[in-house]
Amino acid sequence: MQLSEKMEEILEALWIKTQEEGQKAVIKDDIEIAIRRSAEGSTQEPLGAFPGSSIEGQPLATMEEEGYITSNADGYALSDAGRPLAENVVRRHRLAERLFADVLDAWNETNHAKACKFEHLLDRGLDDSICSLLGHPKVCPHGKPIPPGKCCREMRSLSTRLVSPLSQVAEGQTGKVAYIAARKLDQLQKLTAMGILPGASVSVVQTFPAYVFQAGQTQFAVDREIADAIYVRLAGAGDAPSSIHQPARRRMGRWGRNASH
Repeated sequence: MQLSEKMEEILEALWIKTQEEGQKAVIKDDIEIAIRRSAEGSTQEPLGAFPGSSIEGQPLATMEEEGYITSNADGYALSDAGRPLAENVVRRHRLAERLFADVLDAWNETNHAKACKFEHLLDRGLDDSICSLLGHPKVCPHGKPIPPGKCCREMRSLSTRLVSPLSQVAEGQTGKVAYIAARKLDQLQKLTAMGILPGASVSVVQTFPAYVFQAGQTQFAVDREIADAIYVRLAGAGDAPSSIHQPARRRMGRWGRNASH
């Protein structure tokens, strides 16, 4: 059956609550709160009732009849059939957020609701194309993980990619840091100390034996793990940062296995 927007929102809420937050079952009121939080991009409980929202009866009953969810005295949970559908909804939602942030350069909480609407327009298959275009991002603008798709497992790429990990940017290419997907806090702290923040202009100087890039007047050498964590919005013709044409101070050494800090 064709899932309605409300059904997709329920699936998304259940996936977040059960798969990411570890709950075994979710009561109806908490599903409504989770939907509201997702729509607002908020981590706080909304004030007041969920507007016009009661999800009693339909569509919960329909989703249970179709085998997408199960229920018991503790609340609702995803079934084996509903879990991959829910994961796909979450994936499309977070890819839509990245699309707004990295391609349209229009990310703010005002546009969050638009991204939520856009997720429902992404047909299966189109989400893989967008994911490839964005360089298979690992996290959304809020830092939440984006479930990988088939394209990620195959590392599928497009001939023209707008956002790429630094590790996949060719020597001489320039751009601006779109976001950081560092998995370790110390990596994020070191990058921050280096001034490698979203919006910073960078240019790749070399890719072997270490990844060397220039930011401002300084060149940094980092290992593959760090280069994988820095996502760069590639510059178009005429967009090259002016700083790369000026003499730079290289900062080489060991950071992790191969880089400086």
